[in-house]
Amino acid sequence: MLAIVNAYIVKPDHIIPDGVILCRGKKIVYAGPKKPLPENCEIIDAKGNFAGPGLIDIHTHAAGSYWYYNEPEKAARITLAHGTTSVYPTLYYDLDQKQYIESAALNRKVSKKGAGRVIRGLYMEGPYLNPKFGANQSGNVWKGPIKKEEYMPIIEAAADFAQFWSVAPERPGVKGFVSDVRRANPNIVFTVAHSEAAPSDIEELIPLGLKIGTHHTNATGDRPKYPEVRGVCVDETVNSRDEIYAEIISDSKGIHVDPYMQRLILKIKGKDKIILISDACVFDGPVPGEGYEGVTDINFDWDGQIAGSKLTLDVACRNFMMHTGSSICDVFRFASLNPARAMGDLSRGHISEGADADMIIVDGFMKVKKVILQGELQKI
Repeated sequence: MLAIVNAYIVKPDHIIPDGVILCRGKKIVYAGPKKPLPENCEIIDAKGNFAGPGLIDIHTHAAGSYWYYNEPEKAARITLAHGTTSVYPTLYYDLDQKQYIESAALNRKVSKKGAGRVIRGLYMEGPYLNPKFGANQSGNVWKGPIKKEEYMPIIEAAADFAQFWSVAPERPGVKGFVSDVRRANPNIVFTVAHSEAAPSDIEELIPLGLKIGTHHTNATGDRPKYPEVRGVCVDETVNSRDEIYAEIISDSKGIHVDPYMQRLILKIKGKDKIILISDACVFDGPVPGEGYEGVTDINFDWDGQIAGSKLTLDVACRNFMMHTGSSICDVFRFASLNPARAMGDLSRGHISEGADADMIIVDGFMKVKKVILQGELQKI
């Protein structure tokens, strides 16, 4: 049995001081106030730090200098060392059919052992997004008509392993694609991404499982009826619909999402519908000039577009605390409990009896001290 002692246990809405967590195998069997320990426990002394659930990054393409699509094992080691115990590698629309299929198979294989166990499924950011939006637009090989003979091999290779699938609802034929994905995996979670869809287009897909706004306020359009009037589009629909979670990339300078906007989204969506993501990539285009001085944690493509981040999720949590004044309980909710709930997974995202023994020990500003994966202390 594993025992974590001398910990401030982070619950969704409160903290248990001087707490004890007991794990048997891959499950938590006790989490509460200090009490005598069973004999022969492996003891981890939290030394007065905070013990919270392992982070869940549902949307990241990379970690460090490694892309998940082709080097998932190396990326997973970095991800795990930063306290993320569940990750959903994101496959982008710059992959062709063969690369989608091969990458899905590779990530599935790597997920079965070692640090690769953090890989719990895939986040399919494509292929059918709006080609006007997003990084590396010149690399989008899916700008043409949606064709069943082109997408079915990808669905057959990835749907049972994928947990999330992004679409631009305004693309002609996308509803047929959504229906085919859903037939292959009835539990799939759809997201609206890289889109200028009207609210009605998005709302039509909610009954089919659309429940996340991908990197909210990034790579979305506007649909003004009159030149002088702001239109309503993706961002307004995500803000308005209670069913939809809002992903946020919180970089240090608030470039992806301005700090004021982060606070506004939190006010609108509330604590139950925010999901922090890293959206890490490895694009190496030059940093543009004015306005981007001192930027170190975001990427740019060779067209000068923002191209994801260099974040890990623990750092994104820290940035969100800084930008919004959120508490440590809040950011564990946004980076662990909420993504688990979005998937309908009640076994992760919280420290409770019966929950999975995926945990991290951090200081008060989310700097990772120790990582426990499936009830085992990891070397980080």
